[in-house]
Amino acid sequence: MTEFGKILVGLGVVMVILGGLLLLAGGFSGKVPWIGRLPGDIYIDRGSWSFYFPLATCILLSLILTLLFSLFGRR
Repeated sequence: MTEFGKILVGLGVVMVILGGLLLLAGGFSGKVPWIGRLPGDIYIDRGSWSFYFPLATCILLSLILTLLFSLFGRR
């Protein structure tokens, strides 16, 4: 049971770090013009509603994180 507690605490720490990074990224959204504006991102604007899905940004972020975790995760 103590192992499960350690996992929960670790996940909590990761969530806090990710939340802080998201808060910082919100401050940089106007300063870094290519974040969320890649050619593969889906944006539909129809009068009273709009839909935005950053598909290309998600794929790029996934590739970068996969490379980082594979490089630094090996022992």
